[in-house]
Amino acid sequence: MKNLSAGNISFIDLKLIGFYSLEEWRPFLFIPYFLMFLLSITANSSLIYLIISQKALHSPMYVLIGVLAVVDLIMPIFFVPNMLLSFLFNWSGISLTGCLVQMFCICYVGSFQSTLILWMALDRYFAIFKPLNYHKYMEITNFLKYLIVPFIRNGLLNVTMVSLAGKLSFCSTNVIDHCFCEHMALVQLACGDTSINNIVGLLTVFLIPAADFILVSVSYFVIFASVFKSGNAHMKTINTCITHIIVMASNLFFALIAFMSYRIRNNFSTNSRVFFSTMYLLFPSCFNPIVYGVRTKEIRQKFLQFISKGKVFSS
Repeated sequence: MKNLSAGNISFIDLKLIGFYSLEEWRPFLFIPYFLMFLLSITANSSLIYLIISQKALHSPMYVLIGVLAVVDLIMPIFFVPNMLLSFLFNWSGISLTGCLVQMFCICYVGSFQSTLILWMALDRYFAIFKPLNYHKYMEITNFLKYLIVPFIRNGLLNVTMVSLAGKLSFCSTNVIDHCFCEHMALVQLACGDTSINNIVGLLTVFLIPAADFILVSVSYFVIFASVFKSGNAHMKTINTCITHIIVMASNLFFALIAFMSYRIRNNFSTNSRVFFSTMYLLFPSCFNPIVYGVRTKEIRQKFLQFISKGKVFSS
């Protein structure tokens, strides 16, 4: 492939060949990834429907859980269908423009998984420390003030990262050893210096999911300290906070391994790196609705009531 840059970006064709070294075993990956995709669609759709249909779940906390379910529902759609087709039929082609669009959609939507949990922590903070004014703080007009900074931060970092990737010059090969257009997988194809891309990529990771996790941890430390001083009055809040920490810690675990695998590549096989990259996007979409369904008492009770009513009508 010729040395091409942003000026003729639309004419660069790329190939996504993740897990290609598995050869004849590669098509069998369709089964586990399809089952995870099906679980994600089913679990998140059920959670969204339950929160919309049950008036008792229309409080701010459950609305935020519903929005997180929407994010988890949308995320796999950006890359899993193409990945499944690639496993079955070796359909691997994608234009650079399409690659950059996919990258931005995945990064921007994915950034709100941790940000939504940060907003949930803010909800719990108001519920504990401002109980008399809780509904005032959580009114949409007031709460929007706390959403502006994360929206701008997520947008600027992801636009900058994708724009810089689009300005690179590409040469020698058009093959990406990956199942979707991950930022570092594309940057590795570029000619010349990519240090700025590496720095921006790392900043995006540490200023969004890592920073959100630190802020959530600090806020929950303050909440836990307050709860333990006051006795058992807010043990329900403790359980809710622990649920958020479990979800966020699992998300951050896969994300950091996936991003750092490019910096310690000698200790990671290509297949391992691709696996962790797909898991940091797909696993939370499967894991989050199950955790909230099992650990959140109100959601669990409403779901069991919904199932029992369904059995009555079917009989």
